[in-house]
Amino acid sequence: MTGLKVADRWFVRQTLSDDITLLTEPHVHPLIRCNIWHVRGRDKDLLVDTGIGLGSLKDEIQDLADKPVSAVATHIHYDHVGCLHEFGERIMHRIEAPRMADYSEFAPLSTDTFPKDILDGLVAAGYERPKEGLLVDAVHAEGFDLDSYGIVSTPVTRAVEEGDIIDIGDRHFEVLHLPGHSPGSMGLWEAASGTLFSGDAIYDGPLLDDLPDSDVTAYIATMKRLKELPVQVVHGGHEPSFGRARLIEIADAYLAARDR
Repeated sequence: MTGLKVADRWFVRQTLSDDITLLTEPHVHPLIRCNIWHVRGRDKDLLVDTGIGLGSLKDEIQDLADKPVSAVATHIHYDHVGCLHEFGERIMHRIEAPRMADYSEFAPLSTDTFPKDILDGLVAAGYERPKEGLLVDAVHAEGFDLDSYGIVSTPVTRAVEEGDIIDIGDRHFEVLHLPGHSPGSMGLWEAASGTLFSGDAIYDGPLLDDLPDSDVTAYIATMKRLKELPVQVVHGGHEPSFGRARLIEIADAYLAARDR
């Protein structure tokens, strides 16, 4: 698969605060364009999700990360784990961690291989059908063949579960198990600041609960739990960040549609 332009720059950045930087991949279709969060800590830095794995995230953040990096995957889906292998500390929920060691999940850059019912469901949920079926409109390097794309298998170095703490020195994040989108979906909760990194458990866009390993019943429980969390800001796996009022609106809309 050839003929795509070479991107001048694969990642773009948005500085949210002195401590938090959002990185995204503008040449990736919104369906699989995940938010990559860099959090600066006193003793180490935190990465929440790592994109699709075309451009090198490790190279991109060299000027941001001047200390060891803890790379967290909020769940197993390929748009969140593409560069996980580039980092020495690799963290994932224990339910999905074994699946990273020999990665065989669905990971296409074209919708040509999507089962029709899944693609139709994504479009019905609110995503635009990709032009010509492609999920990228550029490549990161001259001569790269999209047919060679795949996620690099890598063992997780730390499997976590509900209540575990990820400590970066001056900031401490509690692992919240938030299943529904996938069995091992998780968020990182900082009670001191009311900050939640939510992965794909909740974001301000079409939520997906009909993927092969999704569980609507678990998702309903997750939404009810999130409504009780005293959040100030949610940094999701996709789309812009939002506050508690919008979290309630998103959760209520989901529950109205699914909690029958």
